[in-house]
Amino acid sequence: MKPLKTAIGLVLTAVMLFPIYWMINVSFTQDGDMRKSPPNWFPVNGTLDGYRAVLDQQLPYLGTSLLVGLGTVALTLAVAAPAGYSLAKLRPRGGGLLGFVLLVAQMIPGIIMAMGFYAIFLTTGVLNTVPGLIVADSTLAVPFAVLIFTTFMSGIPEELLQAARTDGAGVVRTFVSIVLPVSRNAIITVSLFAFLWAWSDFIFASTLDQGGDHQPITLGIYHYIGNNNQEWNAIMATAVIASIPATILLIIAQRYVAAGVTAGAVKD
Repeated sequence: MKPLKTAIGLVLTAVMLFPIYWMINVSFTQDGDMRKSPPNWFPVNGTLDGYRAVLDQQLPYLGTSLLVGLGTVALTLAVAAPAGYSLAKLRPRGGGLLGFVLLVAQMIPGIIMAMGFYAIFLTTGVLNTVPGLIVADSTLAVPFAVLIFTTFMSGIPEELLQAARTDGAGVVRTFVSIVLPVSRNAIITVSLFAFLWAWSDFIFASTLDQGGDHQPITLGIYHYIGNNNQEWNAIMATAVIASIPATILLIIAQRYVAAGVTAGAVKD
C-alpha cells in the first residue's frame, strides 16, 4: 500500500510541476520550433535569445517590482504589527468587530478594490506611481498580516510582558523590545507573503500603473505580446527569471513560515 501511495504522490507532483518544466523548456526553444507538431519535449536546438531579451529589456521592470515588493513589506509590517499587538494583548473596545471586518476584507475581489483605488488615486494625483502601487498592494497583505500577528502574539506569555512593565517599560517599549523580537516567525511569514503578493500582482498594476514610467515585471512581460506576434521564448524566459526571487525566498523562509502560520493553533 505504501509503494502505491508513493507512486500516486510522485505522479501528482509531476503533473503539478509540469507547467514549470514546460515554461523552462519553451524559454530555450527557438521561434521556428514553437508550433512544431509534435513539440520538442526538450530544447534540442536551444537558444538563449529569450534570456538575452530579458537582460536587455526587462531589468528596469524587475527593479520596479523589487522596489514595490520591499515597500509593500515595510508598509504592511508598520501597520499590521502594532494592530496585531493591540488586538492580541491590549484588547481595545470593538476588537472582535475589527477582526471580523478583516476577515470580510479578504473576500473582496481585487478588481473591485482596484476600481475604487483608481478613483481615489486619480483625484489625489498618485495614479501611475510606485508609491500608489505600494499602498494598493498593501491592502491585500494587511488584513492577512493582522490576523497572523494577532494569533501569534496571543501566545506570548503574559508573565513576559508583566516583567517588562515591572521594569518600567511602557506599551511602546514593551512592543519594540519584547514583542517584536519574539515574533520573528510571524514577521518573516508576513514579509514573505506580502512580498509575493506584490511581486505577482497584475490587477492593481494593470489598473493603477499602466501608464507610469516605472512598471512592474507583470506588465513588462506584456511587451512581448502583440496582435500578430508573440515572442514566446522571451515571455517564458521573463517568467523564469521572475520566478527565481520567489523560489529563493520560499526555500529560505519555509521553516519560519510553517512556524508562523501554525502559531496559536495548539494550546499547551
